[in-house]
Amino acid sequence: MEAKVIRIGNSQGVRIPKAALQQARLSAGQRVRLQVVEDSIVIRPEHKVRYGWKEAFANAGAPDTEDLWQGVPHDEAWDK
Repeated sequence: MEAKVIRIGNSQGVRIPKAALQQARLSAGQRVRLQVVEDSIVIRPEHKVRYGWKEAFANAGAPDTEDLWQGVPHDEAWDK
């Protein structure tokens, strides 16, 4: 797939074909991060710092408190 660098005002840009955007799961207006790696430009979707945490916690469920110490050597003398 080829594209051409074009002038956009005082900047330059590349029009990315729709098929490439779909394959990369990117859409118009989405924020991205650019990274220069040697002689290439890598475009990645921008994720918030805690991206996906809410769903991960929701799927984790509550821990089984009865099994927290199972198989772990510990001294309970301080409990008395």
